[in-house]
Amino acid sequence: MSPVIDQAVQAQLIASSPRPRPIPAHLRYAPADPFAVHIAFPPAASLDGAAVEWAFARDLLAGGLLSPSGGGDVRVWPCGPDRTVLEFHAPEGVAMIQIGTEELRDFLARSYALVPVGGETGFLDLDGGVEALLRQI
Repeated sequence: MSPVIDQAVQAQLIASSPRPRPIPAHLRYAPADPFAVHIAFPPAASLDGAAVEWAFARDLLAGGLLSPSGGGDVRVWPCGPDRTVLEFHAPEGVAMIQIGTEELRDFLARSYALVPVGGETGFLDLDGGVEALLRQI
């Protein structure tokens, strides 16, 4: 079994209230899904009281530390020298959070130690994916 990076981070939910609301979150990276990072929020952070998890490209997170990145459901951009904004779009609405840029850099560095940039395809289980598709036919 390959190692998985699971890192707790303190996020700030940007809301219409005057001050951001702190919420816990967990970043996760697994070599079995080498192109993606996952971020999970507890039930207390959502409007419907359910836990929420988003998956998006590791490259998107890395790019968003330097300049605005993304154009779909997830967008990431730097907010000053110390914070990074992650914006999530869903049918129910938009959520924006801020996370410390150093926490994100540390998380990415740990992920690159497991799977270097450009080495992701070596971790894909292509045979298993084809078998799973064939079973669905």
